[in-house]
Amino acid sequence: MPGHLLWAVDVYGRVFSLCATAGHWKRSKDVLLELKRVTAAEQCCWGIGCEHQVYLNVLPSDVSIRHQEETYENQEETGAPGGNPRRHRENTPRSSQTVTRRKPTQTQGEHTNSSQTVTRRKPTQTQGEHTTLLTARWNPVEGYTDTLLPTDRWPWTDESGQMPQPLHSFLLPSDNWEWEGDWYVDDDSCGRESTATGGWEYAVDFPATFTKEKKWNSCVRRRRWLRYRRYKARGSWAKVPLDRGRPPPEPFTDITCGGWRMRDSPEKHICLWAVSQQGKVWFRTGVQQQNPEGSVWEYVPVPKEVSQISAGPGDLLWAVLWDGQLLVRTGIGKDCPKGASWVMVDPPSKAGAIHVAVGVNVVWAVTKDNKVWFRRGVNSHNSRGLGWISIGGEMVMISVGPNDQVWGVGTEDRTVYFRHGVTSTEVTGKAWIPVCARLDSGRTSKRPSDSCLFSGQITEPSQGSVLGCDDPDVPQPHIPKITSYSFISALVADRSAPVDQEVQETVEDEGAPAQAPVLQPGQTNGSEVPWSNVDLEEMMKAPPVSTIQSSVATYPGDLGAIVEQEEGPPWAWITGGGCEIDSNSSISWLETTEGGLLSPTLTPALSAAGAGGPIAERALGEKEKTLEKCVSVRKGMMSWWSDWTPHQWKEVCVTLEQVRGGGVSRDDILYISYTQHEERNYLYASMREVTALVPVLRESLYALAVYTAERTRQRWPILLATESYQDWENWLSLLSESCCESRALKGPPSKQALWAVTSKGDIMVHDPSPSLEAPAQYLPCERMFWRQVPGHLLCVESNSVGVVWGIGYDHMAWVYTGGCRGNQAQGGEVNQQILTDIRNVCIYENQRWNPVTGYTDKGLPTDRYMWSDALGLKECTKENTKPPSPQWTWVSDWAIDFSTPGGTDKEGWQYAADFPVTFQGYKTMKDFVRRRRWVRKCKITLTGPWQKVPPIRLIDVTILPCLAQSSVEQVPVWAISEKGDVLCRLGVSAQSPAGSSWLHVGTDQPFKSISIGGGHQVWAIARDGAVFYRGSVSSQNPAGECWYHIPSPPRQTLRQVSVGRTSVYAVDENDNLWYRQGLTPSYPQGSVWELISSNVCRVSVGPLDQVWIIADKVPGYPSESSGTVCHRLGIRPMQPKGLSWDFGIGGGWEHLSVRGNSTEAQRAAPCSPLPTRDQAQVNGNSAGC
Repeated sequence: MPGHLLWAVDVYGRVFSLCATAGHWKRSKDVLLELKRVTAAEQCCWGIGCEHQVYLNVLPSDVSIRHQEETYENQEETGAPGGNPRRHRENTPRSSQTVTRRKPTQTQGEHTNSSQTVTRRKPTQTQGEHTTLLTARWNPVEGYTDTLLPTDRWPWTDESGQMPQPLHSFLLPSDNWEWEGDWYVDDDSCGRESTATGGWEYAVDFPATFTKEKKWNSCVRRRRWLRYRRYKARGSWAKVPLDRGRPPPEPFTDITCGGWRMRDSPEKHICLWAVSQQGKVWFRTGVQQQNPEGSVWEYVPVPKEVSQISAGPGDLLWAVLWDGQLLVRTGIGKDCPKGASWVMVDPPSKAGAIHVAVGVNVVWAVTKDNKVWFRRGVNSHNSRGLGWISIGGEMVMISVGPNDQVWGVGTEDRTVYFRHGVTSTEVTGKAWIPVCARLDSGRTSKRPSDSCLFSGQITEPSQGSVLGCDDPDVPQPHIPKITSYSFISALVADRSAPVDQEVQETVEDEGAPAQAPVLQPGQTNGSEVPWSNVDLEEMMKAPPVSTIQSSVATYPGDLGAIVEQEEGPPWAWITGGGCEIDSNSSISWLETTEGGLLSPTLTPALSAAGAGGPIAERALGEKEKTLEKCVSVRKGMMSWWSDWTPHQWKEVCVTLEQVRGGGVSRDDILYISYTQHEERNYLYASMREVTALVPVLRESLYALAVYTAERTRQRWPILLATESYQDWENWLSLLSESCCESRALKGPPSKQALWAVTSKGDIMVHDPSPSLEAPAQYLPCERMFWRQVPGHLLCVESNSVGVVWGIGYDHMAWVYTGGCRGNQAQGGEVNQQILTDIRNVCIYENQRWNPVTGYTDKGLPTDRYMWSDALGLKECTKENTKPPSPQWTWVSDWAIDFSTPGGTDKEGWQYAADFPVTFQGYKTMKDFVRRRRWVRKCKITLTGPWQKVPPIRLIDVTILPCLAQSSVEQVPVWAISEKGDVLCRLGVSAQSPAGSSWLHVGTDQPFKSISIGGGHQVWAIARDGAVFYRGSVSSQNPAGECWYHIPSPPRQTLRQVSVGRTSVYAVDENDNLWYRQGLTPSYPQGSVWELISSNVCRVSVGPLDQVWIIADKVPGYPSESSGTVCHRLGIRPMQPKGLSWDFGIGGGWEHLSVRGNSTEAQRAAPCSPLPTRDQAQVNGNSAGC
């Protein structure tokens, strides 16, 4: 890897390079060269000298840098056709030209004729883009001649004819170039040999299309001349010349390069940026592989004075202001490499930023207190990012490589460090490791400070240093206290002798041994390090041995062993832009010890003998406080249902950014990057704000709905989909884990959890706070977090002792085992069992009566599809109807369903007067349409913490809601079988939630809904809508004595009932919610039904009489799917019916159970629980319809 070089500058201005395949630093051959800053690309490196000049070093290569210069010769014909006399008048102005002539302004790379030329507007032209044409026009007397008309182009021009370019006007851009030969005619410009045509092309006039064939009306002709120049200064530092014809820019103090991997750019152009002493920003145009010097410097306005700038290989550009703020350049692209505008970004801390480093998709920063920070959320769609994360270590400066590898220079030891563990997923890496490379000299190299060339106050090892060991018998080196990220130019400008010579003389004067220092532990008594100066104060005498500190750049495998290390000089600057290595690459100077990775945050360190006292205590304390933070990302391509109309699936890049370590809670962020109207944009959601991840099915795609509180209010979740089930499963698992960890949720759901089931059969739970019902700390429904429990069920019921029952679509009963005592966390292998479910997929065959042919599948134009769903809105044929999701498989063929509600005839048909009206199972004279239902069974197989309760199949189940402080040995469980029988489960407890056996409770008709409440109140609804109350039920008599008939609401048929502690609610067939008044201990049957609301699909009353429902629709959002979680607000002992509804997550939720939430709420606060939006519905009004 000859081109993979790490460039560095020490505090004395010497330039070094380190190859990935070598093991030592190689100093530049230009020994007199002294630089302050360097920046590198793949094959070249730029630097700023102490005299503020820009230098360039292009790496040697077998392929030379050659640039083609071209110019066109133009003529017109003289004499008879076939005559071809030519006169070349390159510098002679045309006698017929009457326009005033002047010499145009010439800039570097814009070569023009030194003689007079016509005053014409000249297009901007960069160095190396010269195209000159020698034009000619045909004259009836002389034939083709270069004496042209006044309106014609010049005899020698570029291809367009707008720029005069005679041969002698082409000059070399600088002394770093040389000509390879003389001018010659391009033989292939017209597709023939030059011996036949002379390289001429013909046309009628200027400008026109030139062809190789001469025609009778060809009045003008041209041919192209070529010449090559070659860059000869490869492998050495060459000064970049000043712009010709322009005043030189202000002296530069910083420089950076990037952009060679800009998105959608066909060519590798390099964007070179610089900062002047006055804080101005400059951009070098025309820098590319064939023109490494570029063309001209262009000023880029900035809102404030800039101190440092950094560009990434892509389209990222950040700058640091003198006041510590940061700037981000936006609008950078292949068509606008300079960008469009600046955006201000706050620094990571109050100390302010001093340095910034940019990669492909990462931004690192160093503040004035030398702390290292990482910018979250940075990518090509969001150059600003979202926030800062503190990373362990103290650095003077940082550099980011082309694959986001990170390099740094330690604060006090001035050692070069490499961030170990940086990958495409672990973007912040794991720890800092030193670059253990020797100098290229044959002897053991020492830092110049080791021989006391400069001495000063020795400070404690910083977080940019490493572990050390102490030995009072070994003299310690003197490390200069250099705390600025640059060095003072006068430091090297005043030296009269080479550094090596001065070092040797100083060593002889001090009598210091010429051997490598021995690594020993040192004690610390450092002071606060300033950031803007270099402290070169000489020490009058050597400090005591006990106070001398060492900061050696190495990691010992055994702290008790004596380690010798050949050191490099104190480094001032480093650039990794030209060093593309992998974190897992086997590189000798990046090898870690067997003891594992050690981070510079773990300083000061303990010695091998087990140091005690305050130093040891401080080291342990810092180790606990400075745990490394790391950021990892997971990326993938998914489809996103766009927010704008027309809504459609768009391919987007989904990124999950996760933060770990540091002793802080998780704060993961999900990014979705997309392009709209050729503009890059993004949206994001903090995983702490995600309220639910709901699997959905859209257009045969594996889809996932991401809900937040804001998206729930808008009734528009983020909908993501994949084509592969494996990808969908991986993303769902990853996002679910991130959500739970961000909220510190671990293990199975709590006993107080709310359970719900979606229309797809997915089981969702919400772990409430103890004050879910408290007005003072009320949590709006839209902010409730729902997580998924493995399994597939039709409904779930629970109570506060941890007993949870569920019923599948095949009416099989299941009991949840994840919350039992002694079991492992949710999803553990101990609780995983095979769970199967079978459901029916239904479609309808529709027909209309015809007077001639009878019933036929030829309907009216306004009729529904002849094969449709139940509502007739969607065409559903046997061929195109698929299982609910790809997880399901067919287990039967299509068959006529004779159990359709409303009855059928012997062929399965139902009849009605028209679509849509009520269908019946017999035909009358007024019935002109008919339908019949076809069903097909499909099966799903999953693993989850559920245990089957055979053999009786159920259609409804209810569990006694217990208070949190109560303890019951036997938990009453009532159920209704598939045949309508009422059953009571015996032996159910928290330790044995499945119970032991069923007890049949006699009835005189089949039932369809049942509920047990406080005080063992059992209410049930028969299939004909009749309401019954079971009397004398108690813990001693679990089955009760007899049924009492309760009158139904007038002209209404109830279908579902739910009983709380002192209240009873029911839902009728028309989705109305009813409340039973007059319930007392002496008269538990109540007195009358009162209408509360409409728009209700299902109700659940908790042990504290809290009321939750599944609403059909949300007011104002008619297009949303049916099924929304709602909470009744304002329920109090004196107001048992509540006041209003709070709408939460919705769109496809079918079942809800709050019968486990039995913690008493604190109700002392007088503030109102009503939400800010207007959703209040008084008692007796609709819930939003």
